[in-house]
Amino acid sequence: MAGFTNSINGLWTFLDINEGDYISFLYGARVRNLYRVIKKVAYKNAKNLPPWPPVTFRMSGNTYYFPFRLFLKQERELNEPMVRPEFSYVAENLLLRGGYRKTHFQADTITFYSVSGMGASFDGEREIFNIEADSFEPKIVFRREHQKIPEKFCFQELILQSLIRRKIQSSGFDNILKILSVNHSPDEFEVLGEKALPEGFVDIFIKLKHPVGANIYLLVEVKTGKACKKDIEQLKRYISEFSNEVAGGVLIAKEFPKSIQREKHIIPVRYYFKDISSLSEYTYRQLF
Repeated sequence: MAGFTNSINGLWTFLDINEGDYISFLYGARVRNLYRVIKKVAYKNAKNLPPWPPVTFRMSGNTYYFPFRLFLKQERELNEPMVRPEFSYVAENLLLRGGYRKTHFQADTITFYSVSGMGASFDGEREIFNIEADSFEPKIVFRREHQKIPEKFCFQELILQSLIRRKIQSSGFDNILKILSVNHSPDEFEVLGEKALPEGFVDIFIKLKHPVGANIYLLVEVKTGKACKKDIEQLKRYISEFSNEVAGGVLIAKEFPKSIQREKHIIPVRYYFKDISSLSEYTYRQLF
C-alpha cells in the first residue's frame, strides 16, 4: 500500500495515478520493486487509520496524515541504484529538482520497459490490508471559503496540469502537430508530467516513445489564469534548451490579452470548463 497526505500534492498524486498503472518506490537513491495499482481509495477520518500515524512538523506546526491510498500488487522484486543509465530520465528530473520536492515523477516508456526486465518476478506472499472505514470521492471547488481538506480542495494549477495531460492523451493533438509541421501521428508520442530543466520546470513534456536517430519534443505550459508576456518568454527559454529537436511549445491559459505578441513556434490555447459554476463542487471526472 502507498499513502499520500492531506495536501495538494497528496491529492494531485492520487488523481494523477490510475488503477492499472505501474509504480516503483525511490528511496535512498535506489529504485525498489515494481507494483501495479489495483485500487484507489480516499478514506474519511484517516488520522486514526493504520498503518501510518499522523506526522506533525515542528517548524510549521502542520499535521499531515494519509487519506489517499493506493492498494498495490507487487510484480517484480528489485533494488537498483539510480546511477544506472536506464534511469537517466528520472534521475535527471530528481537532480534538477534538487531533491524529493514532489511526491512522484512520471517515467517514460523506455524507463518502464527497462524496469520490467530488472530483478526477478515476485512470487512471495502478498500482504493484504483490510481497512474498515468510510471512503469519499475528493471534490474540487473554485472558492477558497468552500475548501474543506481533504474532502474538498480549491482548484489549483497542479489539478489543471493533470486534467490537461489526460485530455491530450485521450483526445490526441493532431491539430497541434499539423500547425507545427510534425509528420508523426499522436500515437507515436507519450504525454508525460512535469519535466525538470536547468531553467525551471515545464508542466507537460511530450516526446516520441521510440525515437530513431533524434527525438521530437513538444513543451506545454499551463496557467490557471491570464497569460502574460513573462509566460511566453519562459516557454521560449525552455524551448531553447533542446536546440533543433523541439517542434514547438503550447501555452494553455484561461485568457490571452490582445497585447501579447504571437510567436511563430508557440501555440496559444484557451482552456474552459463547460457548464461550471464557481459556487458548486465537482469531482475530477466531472471536470475532465
